Amino acid sequence: MDETKRQAIRDLLIEYGLLLDDDKLEAWVELFTADCDYRIVTRENVEQNLPNVLIWCKGKNMLADRITSYRHVNEYNLHWDCHTISPPRIAAEADGSWRVAASYSLFQTTLEGQSRLFSVGRYRARVVFNDNAPRIREMVVVADTGSILTLLATPI
Repeated sequence: MDETKRQAIRDLLIEYGLLLDDDKLEAWVELFTADCDYRIVTRENVEQNLPNVLIWCKGKNMLADRITSYRHVNEYNLHWDCHTISPPRIAAEADGSWRVAASYSLFQTTLEGQSRLFSVGRYRARVVFNDNAPRIREMVVVADTGSILTLLATPI
């Protein structure tokens, strides 16, 4: 297995979390391919093979539209995010893509200074290399619970 590519994928996952934490959502979108598939689903739905999704964006343009909408609407749930992401499991696929799996914890802190666990789950991604740069073709965020206490507006 190509260790250089494995490290580039690890760095991509680190950048994914840090861009979300730094509220650099427009830059976060650039981590994806033009034809990407981004979904947030619950573990229960995955285990029961149910098609329900909490968020589904098909393509980079749809991701960008979601971020633009968020920037104009989010006036009520102002907070800071803090992602903790486990070291990923990375496996090469026959088609040249890479399967990536990692666990995450997402904490949120309100403007009043209250921190709480917002979501826990797993990332299941497919990564491809475009001009030697890793990009996310598919990201399925599998949240352990669908019981999210506030509006789910930002990506996880």
